[in-house]
Amino acid sequence: MEHVLDRAVALLAERGGLQRGDLIVLGCSTSEIAGGPIGKASAPEIGQRIALAFHEACMRHGFLDAYQCCEHLNRALVMEEATLASRGLERVAAVPKPHAGGSTAAAGWLLLKRPCLARSVQAEAAVDIGDTLVGMHIKPVAVPVRMDDAHIGQARLVMAYSRPPYIGGPRAEYT
Repeated sequence: MEHVLDRAVALLAERGGLQRGDLIVLGCSTSEIAGGPIGKASAPEIGQRIALAFHEACMRHGFLDAYQCCEHLNRALVMEEATLASRGLERVAAVPKPHAGGSTAAAGWLLLKRPCLARSVQAEAAVDIGDTLVGMHIKPVAVPVRMDDAHIGQARLVMAYSRPPYIGGPRAEYT
């Protein structure tokens, strides 16, 4: 799984033209990875491996990382306090746990130096493992990215990056 996440982050960077310091959000269902229904078989040990692998991949490629909580925490996002402050995001008060926030978000909380929760974010890119609907945290316009062998365990891995909206119609020229 570590290799898959590093490949995913590298592919997002390449296809999306991501810049150092851009934010990538991870949504992850450890239940789906383990072959169970989403939200019904949380696996903290899987969450720890995924969070660490994602964090290391983001650091290696120069990106900021955030971890989407499950619906029990309204899909709030675990991130470094400095990321929240630099983006002017709204902080919310909760600490994710495996059954109220999700195993990966809970592991992300323990992994970061100064973790906090943001209500929402508009990130430059996202990785979704297990159909967690992480797309709500990507800036418009989201562009899907496909990767060969895009599974971790039993869960599907999908990704997207954002691009500026095209405006102006057929006479416009775009960069």
